[in-house]
Order: sequence, then C-alpha cells, then structure tokens
Amino acid sequence: MATSARQPMPDILKRTLDFVAPLVPARFRLGTPVVPVVRLTGVIGLGAPLRPGLSVAAVSRSLDRAFGMRNARAVALSINSPGGSPTQSHLIYRRVRLLAEEKGIPVLAYVEDVGASGGYMLACAADEIIADQFSIVGSIGVIGGTFGFDQAIAKIGVERRIYTSGERKAMLDPFLPEKPEDVAKLKAIQKQIHERFIALVKQSRGARLNGADETLFSGEYWAAPAAQELGLIDRIGDLRTDLRIRFGDKVLTPLISAERGWLGRKIPGVGALGDIARHPGLADELISALETRAWWARYGL
Repeated sequence: MATSARQPMPDILKRTLDFVAPLVPARFRLGTPVVPVVRLTGVIGLGAPLRPGLSVAAVSRSLDRAFGMRNARAVALSINSPGGSPTQSHLIYRRVRLLAEEKGIPVLAYVEDVGASGGYMLACAADEIIADQFSIVGSIGVIGGTFGFDQAIAKIGVERRIYTSGERKAMLDPFLPEKPEDVAKLKAIQKQIHERFIALVKQSRGARLNGADETLFSGEYWAAPAAQELGLIDRIGDLRTDLRIRFGDKVLTPLISAERGWLGRKIPGVGALGDIARHPGLADELISALETRAWWARYGL
C-alpha cells in the first residue's frame, strides 16, 4: 500500500519541472551547452585615459567571469588585434592559460580581421585557433620605431638641453643624434624578446607548425589559408558556425564584458581638433588615436 501511494510522485515532480523549466534562464538549465565569449580587440597596451588599450587589467574581470560560468563547455576568445605591448600580450596569455588549467576548460580562439604580432600571441593561449578566410595572421617578430628631430631643431635654432644621472639614461632620445651603440643595445633587447616569442609559439603550436623557422618567425604575415598551411592556425571558420558544429544548434554564446566606469565611456564630441585647447588631455587622445591608426594600417586596415 505504501508503494502504491508513492506512485504518482514522479509524475507530479515531472509536471512541476516541465512547468518551471521555461522560467529558468537557458544557461542555467541542465544539459544546455554554454560557451562564453570574451572579445580581445584593439591595440595591446597602447591607450590614453579616454581610449583604454587592451591590457591584462582591462580583461581580467571578463576572463574570470567567463571561466567561472556555470555549464561552460569551453571559453571562446574573439580576437581582433594588430599587436602592441609584448608584456601586456604575455600577461593576458598567461592569465588565459592559468584559468584554463585551473578550471579544466578548453579555449578556442577565433581571429577576425587581424591576429598578428601580440594579437597572435593572444591566439596562442587557445587550444585551437580558427580564422576567417580573409583574416591576417602572423607577424611573429618585434618592432620599435621613433623619429629623429635633431636636424630639424638645429635648422630652426633650437638647442637640446638634457641632464641625466647615468650615461645611458638619454639613450635614443629623438632630439639627439642617433648613436650606433644605442641602436645595438635596443636590437639586442628586441632579439631576446623575439626569441621568447618564438619559444612561446613553438610550445603552443608544437608539431602543428609546418615551415622553416626563417619563414615562420621572420615577422611576415599571411592570409588565413596560407597561415593554415604553415600550421599557425588549425582551420578556416567563424565563431558562430564553428561552435554550433561542435556543441549543437542550441549552444549559448553569452558575450562577457567587464563593467565600464565613467572614465571608460566615450564622451560625445571628443576628437575635434578645436577642442584640444579647451580640454586638457585631448592632445594625448589625438596622439593615441593616430598611433592606433598606424598599427592597423600596417596590415592594410
């Protein structure tokens, strides 16, 4: 008798769950595949107060939320970056790898317009790299540039006066004549960074690399099909299609972004040349915008 009295309970429970299920957000339902997406977009490290660059401080909160999301089957990185600071690139790379290992969650990188230089380093944090057929990938090298103004200021009668403690403190000052020993010092540092970059790519890509070091690590960049032949990416595709193939049509791909404070918001009207005198700091914003434009222009964008 006791057994028969309990018979209806499973049906009642099932009907209750069926009624409640539509009220529960999809990503909290058992069995619903979730792949949070974190966008890594822009020049790395370069920025100004109103135009923040891509840095580990800017993306850490988003990465923590993505890897901590319930039911996450993987984390997707949507990458669109021409590079920038090698230090910030590596810090973001390390942050992604540490979280992936800690949570045991695979990482998938999807390159949009560009995943080059430091942008490619970010992609190397993923277990697999997927790019659109028109994406630009590579540029595994180190670059630095400046201008020389010493002859210009001499022509207009300006004398450069600089005072230092330390004989190399004014090394490569753009208003002083360039010294060969200073250039040699800079190139030695660049060589060290380049060697570490190469080691990181080899560790990440391993046996998938298919090309001579002189080609892969020359600083050259390629369209995605050629990059795939060289083993720099795994295949051609896009985020939405690839995730549906992997996890089914019902896969959820919430975009994870950190909240932005008032300093991170775009101010209407900022950017007009006439406003520079009235708004301290806008000159820095203009320079930052020009430098950012120069980074993208290297890849024809």
